Amino acid sequence: MKVYRGISVSKGIAIGKVYCYTQKLYKVEKRAVIDIAGELERLEEALLIAKAQLADLYEESLNSVGEVHALIFDIHKMMLEDDDFLDTIKKGIVSGYNAEYAVYEAGNTHEKIFLRMEDEYMRARAIDVKDITGRLLRILKGISETEIITDEPVIIFADELSPSETVKMDKSKVLALVTSKGAINSHAAILARSMNIPAVVCEGINITDNFRGKEVIVDGYSGEVLIEPDKESVLTAIKKRENEETEISSLRLLKGKENITCDGKKIDIYANIASVQEVNAALEADAGGIGLFRSEFLYLSRTDFPTEEEQFHCYKDVATKMQDKKVIIRTLDIGADKKAECLKMKPEDNPALGYRAIRICLDKPEILITQLRAIYRASAYGNIAVMFPMIVSLEEISRIKELIQYVKDALLKEEYKVGNVEVGIMIETPAAALISEELAKEVDFFSIGTNDLIQYTLAIDRQNEKMQHYFETLHPAVLKLISMTVINAHKQGIRVGICGELAADTTLTKTFLDMNVDELSVSPAEVLKLRRMVRSL
Repeated sequence: MKVYRGISVSKGIAIGKVYCYTQKLYKVEKRAVIDIAGELERLEEALLIAKAQLADLYEESLNSVGEVHALIFDIHKMMLEDDDFLDTIKKGIVSGYNAEYAVYEAGNTHEKIFLRMEDEYMRARAIDVKDITGRLLRILKGISETEIITDEPVIIFADELSPSETVKMDKSKVLALVTSKGAINSHAAILARSMNIPAVVCEGINITDNFRGKEVIVDGYSGEVLIEPDKESVLTAIKKRENEETEISSLRLLKGKENITCDGKKIDIYANIASVQEVNAALEADAGGIGLFRSEFLYLSRTDFPTEEEQFHCYKDVATKMQDKKVIIRTLDIGADKKAECLKMKPEDNPALGYRAIRICLDKPEILITQLRAIYRASAYGNIAVMFPMIVSLEEISRIKELIQYVKDALLKEEYKVGNVEVGIMIETPAAALISEELAKEVDFFSIGTNDLIQYTLAIDRQNEKMQHYFETLHPAVLKLISMTVINAHKQGIRVGICGELAADTTLTKTFLDMNVDELSVSPAEVLKLRRMVRSL
């Protein structure tokens, strides 16, 4: 037996035989061409075919993974229409090279741009570039896509899987996925989670090795892959899978139940989502609403700014799906550990304390105005609230209110319908917590971002691995600031929630209930677990 240790990207246990999946190899030759117009025409034809294929994939995905996840292929279509990407290809052709080589070079260039980015979500977008590049190349070269041919369910081993490869797999024939490349935020990983397929990224596995047909165990909890496991390991995995099924069944029984303690104390449990694709998970988990909709994904995956229409449709989709449940959209929180190419931000010595979040949006109000217009337009289709990150002063709130009024007046003048949007702020700094009583007079709700609150209270960079053992989540100073914020919020009659990682820490659930926190917002996977804890107290 050989054990490989990787990173879990989708939970679950699988036992089965290996099927090695390799995409068809093809060479891309660099050829000088004279007929530039002819090559440009070939490119346009390939683009049309690629868009048609993506439209088919979208329709196919609606049935297998749902509308929200199917939007991945709309994103791919948008990438195919990206001016920078297309201009790079066309420049290669105009320089006198064949369309295949121009596409290949453009794909490599843009893939490397994403891979160099610090933000994990952005690095994960490199596979999307690779996916659309490969699609164009296959069309230009007349090569069909690789298919999985098997009569029995198998565990797929692959170097890397693109979203289109993942979604086209017959779910009934796939027990688990093991790749040597990938990321937890890749679309392929998101799709695996939506299809409830265990998945592990294991850099130590060389897929070219002769694994085909061997029995393996994939542990989507520990990230372990066991090749030719012994009898004891198989029995342990079977027992773990049975426990998993029991756990899932017991949690499902909590759907529709109230988040109420034994002595009658209630608390709302919402879900945090980082993209449109995750709303289905929030609904499946029976979340009471969306307590944190991170809007950064709209900006991180591109070199230009998202338009008002793109943002509007995104927010509308989520609000519509959540029906009357509240959706709290956090405005752009870029900076520190999250970089966006479209902002062309200069490196900072201390980015966590620098140009980020609301500071950028008030410095460049046109960015915030576009986002607010999209949010307020979408508010006509659901129960939307908006909150602003990294607030430290009353002056910031005053400026925000001016911009909100400007946006609402303009939309009403243009005869758009606008809903009743609650306005809240995030309490993420000691400064905001210390003046929370004054801040509470100006807004409708607070949401405490504990990740940054801990960082700023303890003066510890949470991205610095050397500082991790100093990152004390239960530090008395942090808990005192949270308690102070809740007391001051309630003095002014407004609600307060917690949307940072501490919200999911069940050892703190009773503490938060005793503090009279109104809402806890966690990842969709933690919603029912948190509900179980609340009901046990």
